[in-house]
Amino acid sequence: MKSNILVITGHPDTESFCSALSQAYIEGAKQQPVQVRAIHMGEIAFEPNLKYGYRQRTELEEDLLKAQELIRWADHLVFVYPVWWGAMPAILKGFFDRVFLPGFAFQYKENSIFMDKLLTGKTARLIVTSDTPSWYNRLIYGQAGHRVMKQNILHFCGIKPVRVTEITPVTQSTEEKRKKWLDQVKRMGERLA
Repeated sequence: MKSNILVITGHPDTESFCSALSQAYIEGAKQQPVQVRAIHMGEIAFEPNLKYGYRQRTELEEDLLKAQELIRWADHLVFVYPVWWGAMPAILKGFFDRVFLPGFAFQYKENSIFMDKLLTGKTARLIVTSDTPSWYNRLIYGQAGHRVMKQNILHFCGIKPVRVTEITPVTQSTEEKRKKWLDQVKRMGERLA
C-alpha cells in the first residue's frame, strides 16, 4: 500500500498548468488514508549546476536536504513537468543532478560497472505536458524524454514501476479540455496511480 506520496512539480512557474495538475493530483490523493507532501521547483532555492561534477563535493542547500528527506520518506513519487526541447526543464534536471547523488540514490560498486540502487521499493508516475502529439513523440522522437526519466534516472536508482501519463497538446487546448485533464489527474490521485 502506498501510504506516503510525494508530488514534485518540475515547472519553475508556480502558476503554470503543471502546478494546477499537481494540485489536482494532491486533492485526489487526499481522499485516501495517505500522507501527501509536495516540492515545487518554483518554491525552492538551490544552484542547479553540479559545478564540479563528482570531483569535488558541493554542499547541499537546505531545500535539497529536505528534498532528500522527503524522497526517502515517500513510497510513491509523482513528477509533473512539461517537455521543453524534448526533455524536462533545466531546473528539474538540475534538481536530479544535485539531489540524486552517490550514497543517496545509487552507490558505486568497487571494480564493477554496476551500481547499487538505493531507492528500490519506490514507484513513480510521470505526468508530462507537451505540445507534441503523443503519436508523433512515439513514432518520430522515440519518446526520448520519457526514456531518460524512466530508465536513465528512476530505474537506475531502483524506482519501479514508472508509469507515464501524457497531457498533450496543451498550448492550443480549450478551457474545457484542460478541465477534463484536471479531472483525469484528480481521479488518478484518488486511485494513487
